[in-house]
Amino acid sequence: MSSTPFNMVSLIRKKRERQSLTTEEIDYIIKAYTRDELPDYQVSSLLMAIFLNGLNDRESADLTSAMLHSGIVVDLSDVPGTKVDKHSTGGVGDKLSLILAPIVAACGVPVPMISGRGLGHSGGTLDKLESITGFNVHLDLEQYAQVLRKHNLVLIGQTEDIAPADKRMYALRDVTATVECIPLIAGSIMSKKLAEGIDALVLDVKCGSGAFMKTPEQALELAEKLVSIGERFGKKTIGYITNMDQPLGETVGNWLEVRESALALQGHGEAAMMEVTLMLSGTMIYLGGRAGSVEEGVAMSRAAIADGSAFQKLLDIVTEQGGDADLLRNPQRYPAASHIVDVPALQDGFIAAMDSYEIGMTAVELGAGRIRKEDTIDPVAGIEFLRKAGQPLRRGETIARIHTNNKDIIDASVSRLQAAIQITDNQPSPLTMITHRVDAQGVHKL
Repeated sequence: MSSTPFNMVSLIRKKRERQSLTTEEIDYIIKAYTRDELPDYQVSSLLMAIFLNGLNDRESADLTSAMLHSGIVVDLSDVPGTKVDKHSTGGVGDKLSLILAPIVAACGVPVPMISGRGLGHSGGTLDKLESITGFNVHLDLEQYAQVLRKHNLVLIGQTEDIAPADKRMYALRDVTATVECIPLIAGSIMSKKLAEGIDALVLDVKCGSGAFMKTPEQALELAEKLVSIGERFGKKTIGYITNMDQPLGETVGNWLEVRESALALQGHGEAAMMEVTLMLSGTMIYLGGRAGSVEEGVAMSRAAIADGSAFQKLLDIVTEQGGDADLLRNPQRYPAASHIVDVPALQDGFIAAMDSYEIGMTAVELGAGRIRKEDTIDPVAGIEFLRKAGQPLRRGETIARIHTNNKDIIDASVSRLQAAIQITDNQPSPLTMITHRVDAQGVHKL
């Protein structure tokens, strides 16, 4: 047992009474919990006190630091260049990492990307990668650095050595109704990202029906907290608030999104999705020192798609990590779902809104995601969209197409999608995809 003078009951009481915890107190809590010296019920009480009363910027940075140093902090100093990653707070159809990482790497910026799995309505990059036959996301940290050095890109999952305290704390938050807490979310995200060995970070903070942050105020608060923590650790950090009031791109589901990403890298990306992708990739190239401005980085991103180097980078990394890259060149080789069913519009009009959360949960029920961590994902399950918000349609016209191997869920899924897509007589205003940039100088409306 620890010989520390700190009393956990006193620390819980202190935070309950809206007082600040010291750096030493936070460090003790994280170390002691990681070493099994604190019971779940005490840490649960502290998490609820934090959920209700928050953490100030210094406390948030201290929490991040303690979780960061609970495991290995990867040293990539022998990899040339400024290492830059991107993090998304999660959304429906969010395949942007699969598109922008090869773009940025093709432009000469090293991208060490450690990603997570999907849970609930929000998809995960690892699940998408694993839909590529043979793709190995389980590289050790030595292999991680070797692949990055060779290709300027590596795509793996979180190892047991990186921020183990976060893994334990998140599991506890998940069962104590303390997930939706901005300081805890920020500490969780940044402890993992800082452990990757990055020099700079671009953040995609989603806002809307399919995001964890439902309102602009919540999204901005989280973005400011994340940027503040990144800058405190000496990492150049820029965040964007982006729209999640409809799914990103034209597909939801693991292999469907990989196929769409490959097409996007060949110049066939849906316009709204590419607007966000190019802003993020351009910012990564700028922070990586390869462009003099974000705008120049965006132009370089477009050029990497146009000349084929970005798509080639994706093929190279898929091959390097054991995947069948020919599936990306010839996606018709991939086995199709046994049931592919059209979803018809119930009336004439315009699509006014799409409930991304309901759409994401429909995809999960079709087999594309997990409700519980132990659930098995069907890589071909998902949804294709033939129409998006603002577009006109006629009654009976196909809005979407579902892919599933579970015939028992088809009728319910069609009805759920029809209910999630609002059709009105009047054409709505187009969605604004990027609303704000947040950086060390503050919040900038775009």
